[in-house]
Amino acid sequence: MNTTGALRRSVRRNLAGHGFLIGAVLCFACFSWYPMVREVVMSFQKERAGRTTWVGLHNLDQIVNDPSFWQAWRNTAEFTGLALLLGFALPFGVAIVLNELRHARGYLRVLVYLPVMLPPVSSLVLFKYLYNPDYGLFDRILSLLHLPTSAWLQSPNMAMVAVVVASTWMNMGSATLIYLAALQNIPGELYEAAELDGAGLLRRIWHVTVPQTRLILSLMLMLQIVATMQVFVEPFVLTNGGQGVDGSTTTVVYLIYQYAFNFSNYGAACALGLMLLLVLAGFSVVYVRVNRRLES
Repeated sequence: MNTTGALRRSVRRNLAGHGFLIGAVLCFACFSWYPMVREVVMSFQKERAGRTTWVGLHNLDQIVNDPSFWQAWRNTAEFTGLALLLGFALPFGVAIVLNELRHARGYLRVLVYLPVMLPPVSSLVLFKYLYNPDYGLFDRILSLLHLPTSAWLQSPNMAMVAVVVASTWMNMGSATLIYLAALQNIPGELYEAAELDGAGLLRRIWHVTVPQTRLILSLMLMLQIVATMQVFVEPFVLTNGGQGVDGSTTTVVYLIYQYAFNFSNYGAACALGLMLLLVLAGFSVVYVRVNRRLES
């Protein structure tokens, strides 16, 4: 009897928590897990005249033999590499500068985070205006400096760089604030000891700041790789549909969009999405293993 009463009290006490947990599990099941399972199933199917048939690896063979397939992966890898060079280092540098300031720090935080609060399409339309070769601000500045201008989005060589610059400006605010929070948790005694040892600014950053924020840096690196490999909105808005000149800005996610909504080939779209999922899962596994080795 006492055991039954204790069980009832325990259930009553944890009822609210269990309710929230069940709700979260149902949301994940409906909006995350089920679509993933459905994607795996559809990647082996094909729909003809309203009838769904199993086709095995036919969808995979179709997308691999598509000339746009390899170009999309190259463009995605190029965007990811450029975004890591610019979008990974720049927020960390800005966070270090903000952390060293003593005045107007709050105002500058808001200023840095402001692009994140703007609607992405609005920001990209602004950059599209700035990149315009006829009246854009960037080419006007280059002309005033007597430097060669660029066609930017109309150039196969510069289009991806232009997309990376716009994407970095839009998204760096969140990473900057995360880095800034990590920097403010570093004990000041470490910097004082480094100064007493005669370490300059760069040596303090390399020997104190970077080791103390190593876990945050590695986590943000992984998150940025996952996010940049799924880029879609930036090239879609900036380059009139995402292809660019000669397909210079066609990414993997945009190719998935084309298969699904332009060609109505949902099986091929799911097969390519599954391939992207496996690639990102591979990166995640590598990250977890490397992080465990660093912590051990």
